[in-house]
Amino acid sequence: MDKIVWGIIGCGNVTEVKSGPAFNKVANSSLAAVMRRDKTLAQDYAQRHHVKKWYSNANALINDRDVNAIYIATPPNSHEQYTIAAFKAGKPVYVEKPMALNSSEARRMLEASEKYSCKLSVAHYRRAQPRFLEIRNLIRNNTLGEILSAEIRLSQAPTPGVADTWRVNPSISGGGLFHDLAPHQLDLMLYFFGEPKSVKGSSSNRGKNYQADDYVTADIIFGDNVPFKGTWDYTITPDKELDLCEIKGTKGTLRFPIFTDGCQLTLEGLTKDLHFPPIPHVQQPMIEQVVNYFLNKGPNPCSASEALIVMEMMDRVCGKLK
Repeated sequence: MDKIVWGIIGCGNVTEVKSGPAFNKVANSSLAAVMRRDKTLAQDYAQRHHVKKWYSNANALINDRDVNAIYIATPPNSHEQYTIAAFKAGKPVYVEKPMALNSSEARRMLEASEKYSCKLSVAHYRRAQPRFLEIRNLIRNNTLGEILSAEIRLSQAPTPGVADTWRVNPSISGGGLFHDLAPHQLDLMLYFFGEPKSVKGSSSNRGKNYQADDYVTADIIFGDNVPFKGTWDYTITPDKELDLCEIKGTKGTLRFPIFTDGCQLTLEGLTKDLHFPPIPHVQQPMIEQVVNYFLNKGPNPCSASEALIVMEMMDRVCGKLK
């Protein structure tokens, strides 16, 4: 292949701005077809985004001869099914996070990529953005000194109607909002510090607003003995909302949110803000790397084995994996 011609399975909200337009803005890449079960919505998306083909059947898109790579942006409960179907058609896959409903499904996807000799990348796209690349460089270049601790605190108030969404239906999402948002956060910790040595945690349903757990804690030792604590609370009032990651070292501290912009670096008692330009399509840097990987021009920016580690961490924290 000298160009990646994409088909999207699940052209919903996540593809409107975050990812969809980027497939036509990256070199050696184009978007040829989209699929959604509701054919009216699929046709509407195709017309608005100037995509030539649209489908309401995933297998029809997968077997389109003009498409040579598949982006799966459906809820997690169909990731494994569509990934393996794409592999059987001989096509590489870029799949949304979380990689699957659970680590068992994720492992089968990894094994299928090896069985069918098809490439698989996972959309932990923050690891390709300039802000997080700079944070990783500061850590790896010893700017902070020896890393003493890392902590994530995410607190969000329940939003009206959230109980009716698939994101808090474990049979579709794998869990609750923790499963929707924590993959980005835990993947960054993996990206910064290396594989976990131990993972402990707990989860519970405090708010009783829906059936999924809404309060999760984690204690993890990453890489070279970096202790990490995480707290995810989706039961608080709006005035207590928080999105903060804090990494402390012997020489300094980094403080930054993960889901909004900003980063503060403190060294020798002096704090400065690090500024990064906004990214119109937040997945574009990642998609560029995935395209290069599929064309044998670069490494896999987020492999199935790395994403499996994230799924295993989540399963252990929530008591689904011993």
